[in-house]
Parts: sequence; C-alpha cells; structure tokens
Amino acid sequence: MKAMAVNQPGKPDTLALMELPVPEPGPGEIRVRVQAASLNPVDYKVLANGLPAWTYPFVPGVDVAGIVDAVGPGVTTWISGDRVVYHGDAKKHGGYAEYAVTTAHTVSAIPEPISFVNAAAFPCAGLTAYQTLVRKMNIRQGQTVFIHAGAGGVGGYAIQLAKAIGASRIMTSASAASFDYVKRLGADDVIDYNREDVVSRIMELTGGEGAELILNTVNRATAQSDLTALSFGGQLACVAGAPEVVADFLPFDKSFTIHKLMLNGAHGGGSRKEEEDLARMGDEFLRLMLEGTIDPMVRETISLEEIPEALGRLAQRHVRGKIVVMM
Repeated sequence: MKAMAVNQPGKPDTLALMELPVPEPGPGEIRVRVQAASLNPVDYKVLANGLPAWTYPFVPGVDVAGIVDAVGPGVTTWISGDRVVYHGDAKKHGGYAEYAVTTAHTVSAIPEPISFVNAAAFPCAGLTAYQTLVRKMNIRQGQTVFIHAGAGGVGGYAIQLAKAIGASRIMTSASAASFDYVKRLGADDVIDYNREDVVSRIMELTGGEGAELILNTVNRATAQSDLTALSFGGQLACVAGAPEVVADFLPFDKSFTIHKLMLNGAHGGGSRKEEEDLARMGDEFLRLMLEGTIDPMVRETISLEEIPEALGRLAQRHVRGKIVVMM
C-alpha cells in the first residue's frame, strides 16, 4: 500500500511516500480502507520526537474515515463495507496510508449523507471540544464562554458547540483577518490577541465578572493568565498545558476548577469505558453534523503526496478550519 511515513522522528518535511505492507487486524481490531484523513497539530508534535512504542517506518495520522475492509478475531460489531470514522491511537500506525488498523470499540458509524471528507475532519479537534465543554465542564444554557484561537480546529468546533447549547455570550481570540470567519461560526465578541490585552477585554465584556468557562488551546503562559479572567466558580480547561502556579490564586476571593485534557490519552491510558466513550462522543458529534448544527469546517483538501507541505503550514499555526487528505 502507499503510505506517507518516516524512518525516524523529525519535521513534517521528513515524511516520504513509501510502499508498505497492508496491515492485518488483530483481536478486537478492524482494518479500514482509508478514504480521507485529516491533519492535526498532534501529528507534527509527536512526529518531532517520536514515541517509544513506534516501529519504523512509522505512519502518522490520528483521524481517519473509511470503509471497513476486514475484521479481527472477536469483532462482531462491524462488517466489511461499513462506513466508519475514528480518532486513532498516536502510539500506533495511523491514517496517512491506503489502509489503517484500529480498535473496533472506539469507532463510529458515518451516516450516509455525511461524506468521508467531512467525517474525517472532526475527530481530534471536534471530540476535544466536545469532551471539554460537554463531558468535563457540563456547559449549560446561559453561561459565558471564552475560547482561545477560535479560527483553529478545536476553537472553531467549540464555538459552534457553545452556540448550539445556548451560551449567552461566546468570546474568542483571533487575528484581525479571521474576525468575520469566527463570527460566522457563532462568536459574539472577538478579541485581537495581537493588539489587545485578552484578560482585560474579557473582564470588560463581562462587566468585571469574568468568563464562567474558558477553553485554552494555546500554552501554559496564557492558561496562567486565564485564571484572572475566570468568574467566581469558573472553570478553565487546558488542552495545551495547565497553569504552573495555582496556589498563589487560592487566597483570593475566587473559587475555580481546572481541567487538564488530552483526548488521545483515552487510548490505553484509561479504562475500557473511557475508550468506548470516544465512539459515543463520535456518534453524538455526527448527529449534530447531520442536523446541520455543526459545520465540519473543511477549508482545504489535499492528496497524500501534499501532506508534508500542508503539515508544515499547520505547524505555523496560521491555518483556518481543517485540512483533509483525500485518498
């Protein structure tokens, strides 16, 4: 099979088109004939240093949509020909290839009206947003929300989810060039992180109360600042690093909760229930997409050969929406 793979860790431009054996599904696994795969920051981040479990040549790509091609021993939930989508385990070979193998219990069925390209766009970013807002923070109608980097994958899906659930005020940060884009997704207020003090603007927009929910996808430094922008009893969810200093905030008249999230950690890092929840969240997210509540945010489709260049652009953090590979 054709695959975009590496012989050692490195930058996106070290990926090369290779001819590799078609993988075989083991017990509890399925093999998928890949129709589409999306690019995510986790792909270039883990590619830089690799993981101890990797065997080479290694194929990255955690988000896959395709057709079940074969099932391993013990699998009764899927048959050849089923249309599926999943967020794969970054420790195992991924979807930048014509075929990929994954665990059967972490997969969702793609409803017929949804294309493989649109399905492949959402798992990593969409499920991170969903797990954060719905599973962890239990977002409720009428709450005020601030979402960092609204033009990105996680941020864009989070804005749409918050809008669908009925948040009273959705604030986000973006460059001036992306203001119209994030407003179309559902943001009420956009803060130019290049020109404005984000914390001061959040406090101003909330009348000094602060945001009830904050989703940080940037880094530890901004997460640290976010603590001062929370309302009393507010919640901060960190996808890219939690605040380093928390104790210093405890004496203040403010109570808050911090959630540290890593979607891929569900693979082998938690219980079987947590692994199966990837499929359940996928089902729920696909339903919202089917209803038209969620725009899959596909802004570019590319070929397998174009992955290194596109992944390099993604690493510069100036890509709106999602880039999807069409096989």
